[in-house]
Amino acid sequence: MLLNQFLILAAILFCTGVYGVISRRNGVLVLMSIELILNSVNLNLVAFSAMTGAVAGQVFALFVIAVAAAEVGVGLAIVLAIFRNFRTVDIDEVDLMKG
Repeated sequence: MLLNQFLILAAILFCTGVYGVISRRNGVLVLMSIELILNSVNLNLVAFSAMTGAVAGQVFALFVIAVAAAEVGVGLAIVLAIFRNFRTVDIDEVDLMKG
């Protein structure tokens, strides 16, 4: 496959993730959209790593996967704490963190 095909797929995933973060008000869907963004970055890293023959991109992709796993754990803990206090995961209804 050509590099352009991987880059187009990564761009589509990234745009879908950004749209999900901007338009969604559900906390779980926002976390899923952030995961889409991180997966598009991983796809770019692995595609460029395969193109150049270097292993550094694949190593960075593994680090991004580890950070994404930690982000999901912390994010779900925050969503569960919000749900316990407010009985909703709708981000618009939770204005506790606004200044």
